[in-house]
Amino acid sequence: MVETISADEFRDRIDERRRGERSFVIVDTRPEESFAGWRVADAVHYFYKPFHEFDVDDFERETGLSPDDTVITLCAKGKASDDFAAELDAAGYDDVTVVADGMRGWSAVYDRTEVSLPDAPDAAPPLDVVQVQRRAKGCLGYLVVGGREAGTADHVPAASDGSDRVAVAIDVSRHGDEWIEAAAERDASIATVLDTHVHADHLSGGRALADELGVPYYLPAAAAERDVAYSFEPIDRNETLDVGGIDLKALATPGHTDDGASYLVGDAAVLTGDTLFTDSVGRTELQFSAGGDGDGDDGEVDGAADEGAAGAARRLYDSLHGTLLAEPDGVVVCPGHFAVANDGTTGDVVPGEPVFATVGDARREIDVLDLDAADFVERITRTLPEKPPNYESVIAANRGVESPPDETAAIELELGPNRCAAEPDAGSAADD
Repeated sequence: MVETISADEFRDRIDERRRGERSFVIVDTRPEESFAGWRVADAVHYFYKPFHEFDVDDFERETGLSPDDTVITLCAKGKASDDFAAELDAAGYDDVTVVADGMRGWSAVYDRTEVSLPDAPDAAPPLDVVQVQRRAKGCLGYLVVGGREAGTADHVPAASDGSDRVAVAIDVSRHGDEWIEAAAERDASIATVLDTHVHADHLSGGRALADELGVPYYLPAAAAERDVAYSFEPIDRNETLDVGGIDLKALATPGHTDDGASYLVGDAAVLTGDTLFTDSVGRTELQFSAGGDGDGDDGEVDGAADEGAAGAARRLYDSLHGTLLAEPDGVVVCPGHFAVANDGTTGDVVPGEPVFATVGDARREIDVLDLDAADFVERITRTLPEKPPNYESVIAANRGVESPPDETAAIELELGPNRCAAEPDAGSAADD
């Protein structure tokens, strides 16, 4: 009999397989082009279309599988893979499972994990940094949780629900419940919501979460120059919010976008958005390649858009060396993404485990940071990774000038991995 599991249960089984506790083969039935562009790691491809004759001998020749194997079937929406699983069941496969909602469901799978921070003095307010990972896309958001103590820079309204602690949510996706649940686990009230920049790879849920909770929504003040069409509270360079006695300071870090900011949390961590990752830095041309939001009017980096990318790369160099790398070596770097390749692999990152480095790690281990300004600009603009899917429409939606008409359209807009990092090795094909 065929079993159906949720995408979250699928995630758990993948983790069990990684630990050697379970064995199965994932069979992805989508068209070859979709499979090649974005898939779950280690999946096997076998194209299947409902209501077409199924040839089990052909399936076994192509995949090398047999009725002795445990099979999990996966497609775009869960429909074709459900029919395919029934065909396998009828052919004598007695251990077949279907992932409900297919890759659409997989795109909305999350992990929540706490980032290890340097030891603080005993008298310091409590501080937690929770990393909210969107596994299939590699998007990272955060919940910063302090105590209840208010400071002189306190812009955070008092909690009205009796929570013991104050939290702020940063780089929230469309699935804001993940941040609400993370706060509830720590008996905290989300008192404000921030984005580090206008995102190009996923739809921000920051404003929607702030509206739902009745709290302020902040964007870096420079976002006003990008003609953002909805209201937001501007957070200026070096402006500080109080998070239960912990200072959260906005650092202007333009480069990936002109409005980019990083958020320094006390003296413990810096949330770097798409400026600095654990193994690379942000790409610099997306803002300038998106029609209506930059210097270029098409998807190619040439002419005015090329100059925009090069100028942004120079600003990125200054943001990295003049701002982020000026922080002490022990400050923890919390990036906005980790790399997910088209084949679903994540390099050294283990999904579900925290993704972070330190300023010292970045300085020693990211080779592009060893370059002088001219060589840095040349490297960043020489070879560009494949652009995020639908990035122009995603930027327009996050600026509030377009809106997906329904949930299905929003899902389709976001499908695929993020590709917001610069090419880590300018001589090789991009995988992030």
